[in-house]
Amino acid sequence: MTKNSSISSENSISEPSLSHLDTDGQAQMVDVSTKSVTVRQAVAVGQVRMLPETMSTIATGNAPKGDVLGTARLAGIMAAKQTANLIPLCHPLMLQKVEVVITPDPDLPGYQIRAEVKTKAETGVEMEALTAVSIAALTLYDMAKALEKSIQIEQIHLVSKTGGKSGDYQVSRRKTTD
Repeated sequence: MTKNSSISSENSISEPSLSHLDTDGQAQMVDVSTKSVTVRQAVAVGQVRMLPETMSTIATGNAPKGDVLGTARLAGIMAAKQTANLIPLCHPLMLQKVEVVITPDPDLPGYQIRAEVKTKAETGVEMEALTAVSIAALTLYDMAKALEKSIQIEQIHLVSKTGGKSGDYQVSRRKTTD
């Protein structure tokens, strides 16, 4: 039996195979050429926690590096478009929509980040949405680290996805920023 095949025991319990491994257990890009082109959409979120003073300085536009939120938002959009260059087995996709929204949250204190990505393709855009949130959060940190080094990036996760063979997904076990 190969490393990637389903394992069957005497009582017929089967484990799913991993699609990114070939029969020798080597990483491979999944062949999506036989899949149907459908509309795919994904939403991911995350948060960046900081001191109230740091949040206030960012909000007033007085950070030493300039427009923290605008730069972070643009970095998230650019990152979504570069996902296949950053994550080895992701397919390059022509994205039709990338929206990154950064919202102040005084209760953290800090900012909530939400990314929505949409395309028509043979594969989904979950990684693009997660990459957008991650890079927006890292850019926010980079732009504000002169104000505070203890900024924390937290709770990055997929909220929803639509389209594709596996069907729709909606997070149900966590509080989200949606």
